[in-house]
Amino acid sequence: MTGETLKDRIDGAAMLRQTCDWANINSGTGNLDGLAKVAARLADGFAALPGELSLVDPAPVTAIAGDGTEFEKPHGKHLVLRVRPEAERRVILTGHMDTVFPADHPFQSVETIDADTVNGPGTADMKGGLNVILHALMAFEATPDAARLGYDVMINSDEETGSLASSDLIARLARGKYAALTYEPSALPDGTLAHARGGTGNYSITIRGKSAHAGRNPEEGRNALVAASDLVLRLTRLAAEDITINPAKIEGGGANNVVPDLAILRFNIRPKTTDAMQRFDGQLDDLIAMLADDHEVAVHRHGGVTRPPKPVDERAQKLFDLVRDCGAELGQTIGWKSTGGVCDGNNIAACGVPVVDTMGVRGGAIHSPDEFMIVPSLAERAALSALVLQRLSTGDL
Repeated sequence: MTGETLKDRIDGAAMLRQTCDWANINSGTGNLDGLAKVAARLADGFAALPGELSLVDPAPVTAIAGDGTEFEKPHGKHLVLRVRPEAERRVILTGHMDTVFPADHPFQSVETIDADTVNGPGTADMKGGLNVILHALMAFEATPDAARLGYDVMINSDEETGSLASSDLIARLARGKYAALTYEPSALPDGTLAHARGGTGNYSITIRGKSAHAGRNPEEGRNALVAASDLVLRLTRLAAEDITINPAKIEGGGANNVVPDLAILRFNIRPKTTDAMQRFDGQLDDLIAMLADDHEVAVHRHGGVTRPPKPVDERAQKLFDLVRDCGAELGQTIGWKSTGGVCDGNNIAACGVPVVDTMGVRGGAIHSPDEFMIVPSLAERAALSALVLQRLSTGDL
């Protein structure tokens, strides 16, 4: 079936109505009620496809509170659709239902800017992308080639906060797949794809010292804030060409006349390579041990790398080339560029699966009240994915 024939099967007006309906429901990562409502709407939509739909419980996730205690963070359920699990060649398509906008944020609804543009929370990132998945698969299922390809669709509820509650699910579904497509919005409004990506990790280091009177007996205290500040300086010296380190926040302390016995340092790293990621992990352990000895404090480490770096190997490049060639057949010019951003594509690539992770709509200004989606890109990108899936069903990769 030609690309033009696939394109004719896609109803852009229906896609826009459905995307706006989903985007008008707040689904900030912490809004469990909103996530449940969106998951129900998504389940209704994806029921048009064959296979088995399920809602998967989130994995337990902990964080460090301002008082240094560890607590469990609740998350929404993840939606999974499995189609033709017995097929010899299977792919995975992923997206996320959560947005960065909490329930009390003023940016809550979709507005039409002009005939080709809408402004709304999650329209580009990525409820438009979820709609592209659905309609691409509907068009693909109408082709004779569909019987040769199985697929899993995974839509998680926590991508915007690092996919900690879904990373195991992503890995389990991705392993052994022939290829993967992820539906983040394009890297640029012209449709450019994200190519290689660096990684990211978030850490909370809790330091417990000993309180004392700042005037009477300060020598008996162990200043946790001083230790945290020392750790910041030591961490910044680990920055290199292949890794950046960003100390973001120190919490702790109280009255000026009390030696602070608690400090929490929160920081982010951006390793460009797996070697840099692994090197830093050992260096951090060494720093923590030295800090504990030098300042006579107790130090607890929480967190780590949530998304490994995503290089583009030969197999992944072949998938990019396939997407480009399918785009050319549809009259779409597809290019790519490397980026410092991260997404679930990083996690999938770490499983050894070739992935293109910006197959979603064209748009921009994501994570801001100016977020916009370019309306014609809904049908454009659905046709592109449908054609890519058809080529993958024949073993083109």
